[in-house]
Amino acid sequence: MTDQTYLEITVSTTTAASETVSNLLMELGAAGTQILDRADLPDVDHPLHDWELMDQSVIDAMPMDVQVKAWYDAGEGMALLEKLNARLAAYRKTAPVDPGTLEVTCANAAAEDWSETWKQYYKPFRAGKRLVIKPSWETWEESEGDLVVEMDPGMAFGTGTHETTALCVEMIETYYQGGTFLDVGTGSGILAICAAKLGAKDLTAVDIDPDAVAVAKENVERNGLHGVIDVREGDLIEGLDRHFDFAAANILAPIICVLAAPLYQQLTPGALFICSGILLEQEDEVRKALLSAGFTVLEVRHKKDWVAFAAKKGA
Repeated sequence: MTDQTYLEITVSTTTAASETVSNLLMELGAAGTQILDRADLPDVDHPLHDWELMDQSVIDAMPMDVQVKAWYDAGEGMALLEKLNARLAAYRKTAPVDPGTLEVTCANAAAEDWSETWKQYYKPFRAGKRLVIKPSWETWEESEGDLVVEMDPGMAFGTGTHETTALCVEMIETYYQGGTFLDVGTGSGILAICAAKLGAKDLTAVDIDPDAVAVAKENVERNGLHGVIDVREGDLIEGLDRHFDFAAANILAPIICVLAAPLYQQLTPGALFICSGILLEQEDEVRKALLSAGFTVLEVRHKKDWVAFAAKKGA
């Protein structure tokens, strides 16, 4: 145990703005972030499946507002708060979604407190028909045909419960039929690992963030996929010298729009592209970018405020 203390900053926001707020806190040098959002939990009164049942105490512990927590060196103090308040004020003026109150609160926290408490909100769940996403510290009673993905997302990366990740996993399970696989903006590595569990043997996973690359590599090893998934640091598809039969990208909509045309050239004839990270109001913009690049849109799926596309390159 360490006696080091951190400055814990909490920003109250909304589901739609939480990822942006988290990124803003990381840009200011956070040692880690945590998003607490009741929208990520199943409805205890109306579960869609028996595997969505969750202990009521976990739900009761969740804040009513969406909260994004971040941890900084305890000595940063007022200078950090001034920067944060200025950044939040600027974001409020330009935010494309309701950012909520953006109220900021501070507290001191021991290192062991914030590095472990987030885990209580991450439970095993089924994504699609066969894939099961399970944190490494939890157990799961497997049924016949289950494909279990062991994940430890790290403090700053997605757990797989977010709608955009769930949409991508479901569509990969629906559309992947074999061939080389590219995961752009891999984060924790979850999409590439799911594809490997579905039978992909030759995968490349790319992320611009070296911390994400480190986490993804650990998860690849945890799932026994060393030599199957090549995790590398890179800016989107820059520097890739091969073509792919299938690609997935769970990133921001503006980046998908920029990526669409160059990715089209990086794919083999007839290749499929699954993408999400797209808000409902950005659906038309992304559709236009995909069509302009030459893709045919096969399907659009929605979960709450989020959208995912399945698109195909011409033969």
